[in-house]
Amino acid sequence: MGKLVFTIFSGLAQFERDIISERTKSGLESARARGRKGGRPRKDHSKLDMAFKMYDSKDYSIKEILDATGISRATFYRYLSQR
Repeated sequence: MGKLVFTIFSGLAQFERDIISERTKSGLESARARGRKGGRPRKDHSKLDMAFKMYDSKDYSIKEILDATGISRATFYRYLSQR
């Protein structure tokens, strides 16, 4: 009897999971149709360019560059390594 109940609940849980997945996919398609994009927005490249110019001039410390541009240390070094 316990096996039967477990199997029924398992089937219901899988069914609910499939419904949630379908709703999520249709919502994303609907948003794309309206011109929306998902994901995190990219950093402002004008701030990055200013940070790199300050870094290349060797007149500023990293802390001064980060304070002036409002970019985090991790973001600055990530974009610096991609340069």
